[in-house]
Amino acid sequence: MKTIFHLDMDAFFVSVERVLDSSLEGKPVIVGGDPYGRGVVAACSYEARKFGLQSGMPIRTAFRLCPQGIYLHGHGKEYERYSNIVKEILESYSPTVQQASIDEFYLDFTGCEIIYGTALSLAQKIQFDIWQQFALPCSIGIASNKTIAKIASDYKKPKGITLVAQGKEKEFLAPLPIEKIPGIGKKTFPLLRARGFKTVGDIANSSPDYLSVLLGKFGNELWEKANGNGSEILTIERERKSISKETTFGTDIVDKVAIEIKLFELTGKASQLLRNENLQVSTVSIKLRYSDFVTVTRARTIIPTDDDKAIFNIAVDLFRKAFTRRVGIRLIGIHLSKLSYFGEQEVLFEDENIIRKRMLRAVMKIRDKYGYQAIHIGKT
Repeated sequence: MKTIFHLDMDAFFVSVERVLDSSLEGKPVIVGGDPYGRGVVAACSYEARKFGLQSGMPIRTAFRLCPQGIYLHGHGKEYERYSNIVKEILESYSPTVQQASIDEFYLDFTGCEIIYGTALSLAQKIQFDIWQQFALPCSIGIASNKTIAKIASDYKKPKGITLVAQGKEKEFLAPLPIEKIPGIGKKTFPLLRARGFKTVGDIANSSPDYLSVLLGKFGNELWEKANGNGSEILTIERERKSISKETTFGTDIVDKVAIEIKLFELTGKASQLLRNENLQVSTVSIKLRYSDFVTVTRARTIIPTDDDKAIFNIAVDLFRKAFTRRVGIRLIGIHLSKLSYFGEQEVLFEDENIIRKRMLRAVMKIRDKYGYQAIHIGKT
């Protein structure tokens, strides 16, 4: 059985606006433009939703319900930038990430328990990571397929985590109102309610043939969803463009050796992902965030490689040149970009580089089977 995560950013546009302007925290915020105009609500805070506001509502209606709200035109480029940042964080945990929209993602963690522990603890770590680094809240649903995971992510918003145990999908869905099923919109909802369907359980217990007559092809699909079935396949639209690994220290540190040890560990994990996907890196970057939140990045272009040693040598040199202030370090990270596929080539004579590449791939296989901590390269 699959282990699928659906991560949904909570009131994403509003959350980004609050990152840009902390004075908006705790206030009814509406993103969508001029309240006297003809636009619609793109997003609204949970404080605004208490007045009956929701996404897609005409902005004039929203203003009538909540005239004391703060109405913003929004910052589209910033939303896109933070969406890309969140995706990079998620790709540091899983190579299989499907972006469903600007603020929601599917991740496949099937068989990753040996690396990350339980699915619930992993979800807590991801949620904390995104909040700790960027103060962006999210909710996560965990289930055996994408449909249930998506419904679960909405179950305890905001900042919720909901795990639907395998075999309990139908039981979880049964008491929910029918509009919780993706695909039931403004036209389908009144049609189903007029025929007595109130809960998902009502749909699950009905005849699929009846639903097909009522709703056509969607009727059978709806019956499948109500019975806990859904797609397990994640669609990856673009090739991976980069790999990032970073960590936020529990307390700010100034110990250069300790920071370099952590950088070594992050480099090893990033290099492992390179080899897992048969990739090589041409640009190595590091990121430092000081205790006063000043952030420094440095990058260098190299000959394409997937070797931990070569990548770390560049990363640690960049770090040493960037670490120039007598201020504690809050975050350290490594970013690998300009990736290219690596093709194995036959050789007549083995040299040290070929032997090392084979060793690294042997390490990769051991880690894939027993977890990253099963074997270490060099000093730790």
